Amino acid sequence: MIEKHLTLLEIITYGNPILTRRAAEIKDIDQKTADLARNMIYTMHRAPGIGLAAPQVKESIRLITVDLSVGEDEKELIILANPEILSVEGEETLEEGCLSVPNIAEKVTRPFRVQVRGWTLDGKEARFDAEGLLARVFCHEVDHLNGKLFIDHLSPLKKNLAKKKLKKAN
Repeated sequence: MIEKHLTLLEIITYGNPILTRRAAEIKDIDQKTADLARNMIYTMHRAPGIGLAAPQVKESIRLITVDLSVGEDEKELIILANPEILSVEGEETLEEGCLSVPNIAEKVTRPFRVQVRGWTLDGKEARFDAEGLLARVFCHEVDHLNGKLFIDHLSPLKKNLAKKKLKKAN
């Protein structure tokens, strides 16, 4: 990828109403969608992060990018339009953070294994059987598409403490 043709997008943070809305289905995967995905990858790698959902960059559509290698291995990169979690199995509790919820990390329980379906930029169906960290990232990013943040999984007390910390930082 030639970086000079890419745009570093603004990652919006907690408090922006886009983060609380369900994102729209992508009806047609066009050049605009592909360009957005490329800019999301660039932004995600520069942050650095391992996942990014379109609502985090002010685009309320169902598009995610995932790369556990943070740009080190292009085979790790996943771009999915309209992803959905088809099945979940087991659970695992690990510390989690988010580019849209800066300086907050909390333990969150997520499924250990998930089956995910979505569409590639060339319109082909893609399925993933993911476990561990990849399963967690898929769940986290699909939550963003549904207007949910990782802090929404916390106990009311921890959620309120996180919100107070975020408000104080803004």
